[in-house]
Amino acid sequence: MEIQHIKQISITDYLQQQGYVPARVQGINYWYYSLLRNESTPSFKVNTERNQWYDFGSGEHGDIIDLVCALHRCSISEAVQHLCETKQVAHQEFSFGGKRKFSERKLEILSAQPLSNPNLLRYLTAHAIPLTVANSYCSEVLFQNMKQTYYAIGFANDALGWEIRNMYFKGCIAPKAITTIKRGTDRLQIFEGFMDFLSWQTLHPSSTCDAIVLNSLALLPRIREQIVGYKEVESFLDNDDAGCKSFAVLRQMFLQVVDGSARYREHKDLNEWLVAQSKIKEKQVLLPTTKRGIRR
Repeated sequence: MEIQHIKQISITDYLQQQGYVPARVQGINYWYYSLLRNESTPSFKVNTERNQWYDFGSGEHGDIIDLVCALHRCSISEAVQHLCETKQVAHQEFSFGGKRKFSERKLEILSAQPLSNPNLLRYLTAHAIPLTVANSYCSEVLFQNMKQTYYAIGFANDALGWEIRNMYFKGCIAPKAITTIKRGTDRLQIFEGFMDFLSWQTLHPSSTCDAIVLNSLALLPRIREQIVGYKEVESFLDNDDAGCKSFAVLRQMFLQVVDGSARYREHKDLNEWLVAQSKIKEKQVLLPTTKRGIRR
């Protein structure tokens, strides 16, 4: 596939196939919550006429190749290979009048089963999540798009939608919603994403706290009524500006909320800390032991 053809791939179609849904549509402009950072107001714009994107929060912009590079933190050649090999999108079709013809695209769940795909298991290993923990809360989701079948780690939300992750992308299959785990206690833990929740379960497999996984900081206002009645609330948000601002909002909801991010202050999030700790333990195991020689 030639570069000029790749650049004609519809950004909005690609994002839909990745599970990203626009917050609003204004003519040729599609507005999303930023795909590259957390925010509470959608400031990521896609101009469908130019097939260009612009993130007003960070100033980043470009075509679909630039977007894949930013999303997956990869090189241009890797982005091109990804777009060619995955075949998750179709080319835009242009009429002589310059208008695009859109074909309808719909993500359809085919099945949800225990995790077993080797690629997904490698993804979990890279994030230091044991399969036993992942299988307790996630499924291997098969979904269809444009008559193509794909697989991902699926984490169900309260609205019967799915947060999906694999080695190529992360997104959601609508509807978007929070996920609640009820255990009948008066202690609540709030996680930004499900990988953070799985990380906590890895560290504390016998945890008895109730949990809310936001799945997006934009959904934080929806938990206001749900945290009423809890005696203890602890949050595990990312250590970035968005996480700090969201914690301030959370403190307005529950004054005594504990900032759990202090546990991993030197890392972006709880999962990054878990991965770092796992690597330290691996190095310790690999360190050679020294033995004193026996005197003769």
